[in-house]
Amino acid sequence: MLCACAGAPLPAPTAPSAEPMPTATSAETPGSAGKPRAPQRLDPAFLRAVNEFALELTVQLGRQDAGQNVFLSPANVAIALAMTANGARGETLQSMLSALNLNTLDLETVNSNFAALQALLVRDEPGATIAIANALWARAGVAFNADFLQRTQRFYDARIEALDFDQPDAPKTINEWVRRQTNDKIPAIVERIPEEIILLLMSAIYFNGKWETPFNPEFTQDRPFYLLNGTTKELPTMYRSDDFEYLKGDGFQAVRLPYAGGGVRMVIILPDADRTLAQLMDQLSIENWESWREQFSVKEGQLYLPRFTTRYDKQLNQALSAMGMTEAFDDGRADFSGMRPVPPALFISQVRHVAYVDVNEAGTEAAAVTSVEMGITSAMPTETFLMQVDRPFFFAIEETSTGSILFTGLITEP
Repeated sequence: MLCACAGAPLPAPTAPSAEPMPTATSAETPGSAGKPRAPQRLDPAFLRAVNEFALELTVQLGRQDAGQNVFLSPANVAIALAMTANGARGETLQSMLSALNLNTLDLETVNSNFAALQALLVRDEPGATIAIANALWARAGVAFNADFLQRTQRFYDARIEALDFDQPDAPKTINEWVRRQTNDKIPAIVERIPEEIILLLMSAIYFNGKWETPFNPEFTQDRPFYLLNGTTKELPTMYRSDDFEYLKGDGFQAVRLPYAGGGVRMVIILPDADRTLAQLMDQLSIENWESWREQFSVKEGQLYLPRFTTRYDKQLNQALSAMGMTEAFDDGRADFSGMRPVPPALFISQVRHVAYVDVNEAGTEAAAVTSVEMGITSAMPTETFLMQVDRPFFFAIEETSTGSILFTGLITEP
């Protein structure tokens, strides 16, 4: 979100390059990205960078919240930050692109690739649904650069509306949009809007996929799950005996579970019994990830996987700063003059991410919302395998054709 110092008067929208925001209305068609743009060819360097960001952010949060469940949509965070970067200039822009590992690409190329990625990801098929929606909510009466607004609409299909943040029902209006875009899985992200906030940039993603081969509920039984503190917990654990895409790696086992249609799949990586989740996180580099993707082969085996549901609500300022995005959060150094050139200056006061996932016998439902608050300153082998996911593990949900990582999770207690 963009904010202003308490008590500081909001500037009048008189800058010639700025334009007022359209007034918020109650009418809306859920899922603005449900109208995909014509797909373009994705730059391999862009895809690699976005996946590298996904792994780095997951590891940063896993270390910050050691011992807790971590679940997020790195793709959703990246879209929100890229949309915000269109208002950044100078070192602030470079630090944001650097955090996204996109600093070797110009902003126009970044925008074009994010537009293409969203168009490729969005789908509404019997076995898998992915919806993406973006929005800008501005304080009524505050003008922003026309070029900034046009870019968010052109490349991110963003809904752009002005809202009287001083009205008691303003948070409700924004939260209702969030609720609709996430199919009721995330009911709210805004409790109150401080007077220094003048702009909220939001991105929402929703996924619902049915397993290509469902787990038979009759085989689900309570089995022990070994927690980090040495104790065990009895959990409803699903079971399948089948041919799987499987990998036995250095210190871990991994399996890929496709959703119906084959366009999306879950990747589950389980550390060996003598290894920890923290040690696995040390291996989650883009180089290893790309190497692992090529090493899966079909094997017959048995898989035990606990059902789990988790919610995650996290401010990302610390993690993103550790990844190089420091200037954007510094009210004395941030340069967002691309949003509005007139003083007072803008900075990012908070990046907040809320995510939800439910994994069961039928499939997976997941959703996430990222809010950026802007403020003003003063091969076929014959052997079989057994994979018992009975201890902390990592998983990801990726789009198959691009390899784009949509969601990641570190599950310590299902």
